[in-house]
Amino acid sequence: MKFKFLIAAMSAAFSFASTPAANAVEIDVASTFPKDMMFLGDGLKQFAKSVDEISDGDIKIKIHGAGDLVPALEVLNAVSSGAVSGGYDWVGYWGGSIPVANLVGALPFGPTPEVLAEWIWEGGGMQIIQKAYDKRNVKFLPCVVVPAEPAGWFNKEIKTVEDLQGLKMRIGGLAGRALTKVGVSPQMIPGGEVFVSLERGRIDAAEFSLPAVDETIQLNKAAKNYYFPGWHQPSSINSITFNMKVWNDLNDLQRHQITTACRSSFLWTLTNGVPQQLEALKRMEEGGTSILRLPDEVLDALRKATDEVIAEERKKDPLFDEAYASLSAYIEGADRWKSLQSTK
Repeated sequence: MKFKFLIAAMSAAFSFASTPAANAVEIDVASTFPKDMMFLGDGLKQFAKSVDEISDGDIKIKIHGAGDLVPALEVLNAVSSGAVSGGYDWVGYWGGSIPVANLVGALPFGPTPEVLAEWIWEGGGMQIIQKAYDKRNVKFLPCVVVPAEPAGWFNKEIKTVEDLQGLKMRIGGLAGRALTKVGVSPQMIPGGEVFVSLERGRIDAAEFSLPAVDETIQLNKAAKNYYFPGWHQPSSINSITFNMKVWNDLNDLQRHQITTACRSSFLWTLTNGVPQQLEALKRMEEGGTSILRLPDEVLDALRKATDEVIAEERKKDPLFDEAYASLSAYIEGADRWKSLQSTK
């Protein structure tokens, strides 16, 4: 009888352990990307999975793809107002209204993903950026890091700076402003519309994301000239955001669990980004894509234009100036360390 009672008790215990918490917190997260988009969508799924595992099912992240709850470019406003509890985005989308977002969304000629990761998590970067998000009633968490992207797809070869003049290109942020200085007309177009815009000639060039991601939206069928390096975005951050009331209503343990899951997904994207790109490039080349490099003359002109844009932004926005000074100092230290450790 005692043995039967023990077996029954153990069975009940295991049953309880495997049952999700009845009072689990469920948080709706609206994405700026399609739910199943390679890598970019995977990063959000990895975050949601980590939250579930770390919290032992006490917190559930419910993912909504672009347009399911709100239009992609309205995600931050929706989180700010409380219309949705959370968001997932490329930080650079908000650079027009939050200038400091440009530094981690896409800083032309900026840091590597590894250095950006160090600065934003341990070098004070997150705290500086949060100052801007506080004004929006939003909690900012950098949960996905994106490797260096290609410079973009072009409907013609770029051999000189003059070849850029008059082009309409899907690009935004600081890079878009720099390109304006060399005669390009930047266009901010949601990801779901990039292929049609390029394929139908509404634009002449486009940058979107990594090769494996570009391949999924068939940009290699809309243009044949694929240029490197990704001067405009050598690294970038996708963030998870929460309405501040939603964030503050969580207890300390729950906030810690979400932050830990965020770090985990950040590391996952840092270590899973590059191999997929090499495979995608091979497939594209076999399909007729020309993999090209921007001439040094063009890169020099873009660097000069970028320096001018950054100087302008530092004068206009004190928080941008603070963040840029902090990041620049961190990059200088990282370069010093790299130089000391070089075996060449």
